[in-house]
Amino acid sequence: MSGTCAHVDVVHSAIAAGNAARSPMVASWSRSARLYGLDPANRKPPHRLTAAEFANVRERMEPWSRAAGASLDQLFGAVGAAGCCVLLADSDGVPVERRGVAGDDATFDDWGLWPGALWSEATEGTNGIGTCAIERRPVTVHRDQHFLARNGALGCIAAPIHDHDGELVGVLDVSSCRTDLTATFAGLIALSVREAARRIEAEAFRRSFAHARILAVSGLEHNPAALVAVTADDLAIGASHSARVALGIKGNLAKAPVPASDLLSVPGVESLEEAERAVLARALARTGGNVSAAARILGISRATFHRKLGHRKSGARRPEAVTQDPAAPCRIPATDAPSFPRGGG
Repeated sequence: MSGTCAHVDVVHSAIAAGNAARSPMVASWSRSARLYGLDPANRKPPHRLTAAEFANVRERMEPWSRAAGASLDQLFGAVGAAGCCVLLADSDGVPVERRGVAGDDATFDDWGLWPGALWSEATEGTNGIGTCAIERRPVTVHRDQHFLARNGALGCIAAPIHDHDGELVGVLDVSSCRTDLTATFAGLIALSVREAARRIEAEAFRRSFAHARILAVSGLEHNPAALVAVTADDLAIGASHSARVALGIKGNLAKAPVPASDLLSVPGVESLEEAERAVLARALARTGGNVSAAARILGISRATFHRKLGHRKSGARRPEAVTQDPAAPCRIPATDAPSFPRGGG
């Protein structure tokens, strides 16, 4: 009880001193006390949803649970031996997926670190899942940084998960109730949590745009979640949260697509002549330089293909034509192969 009183005094003193402007943690404490009306001495366990309420949450989060499965397993493989559990929660702070060691299940269940519990900041005060959801940034809440004294033994490391519209859809959290979890080790775990959250965003993005070509944003190779979805017409119809932040994208690309070359600042097809040249190049590439086959793909005669090809070569000598068997395939010698800009095909 003395520990609880000491923690309550620290929380109230920090809030009264006006430290909220200088410390994100104290700002969260202030919200917990003044906005949500919570008492840091409260010992009640986290609220748990009814079976029907939790079923609705799980159904809504099902696509994200599927996209996150492999990353949750991989993250747990890295931190599970250290006595940590991995949680995927929705944007309201309700865990829907969990990975943990069976021998620790009873302990984590007692703490409320379990699917169906509610870890919003409005109900639990400062905590990893809830505060991350409010501030929409990675957070680490270590031990007595929690608002409620009863959560003072927990170490929680969380990162937000966004959809391709930039909206918060969930929180990835690693929590531990072991006394040997140091702040230094928690910092290392935080890196893994952020990387896993990005992988989940990237996988969900690919699933959402399975029909499109997915491009990684150049210069952000360190962030595999910076992705853009592009149609066959080279129009960008979607961008992941990381790509939106990096490129300053606003609005709904699905409703108002933009040229991928404009968005990514790379050369693109800007004229009918370039577009036709790109079509010829792709047809030749697909047939290994076989003009007859390329012409059939495009639905034109071989003579027309030759004529267009000769025109696009801007005065270069025409490719050698077959003189023996008119029906035989015609291949362009390597020395005569036209050079096409990469941006066109």
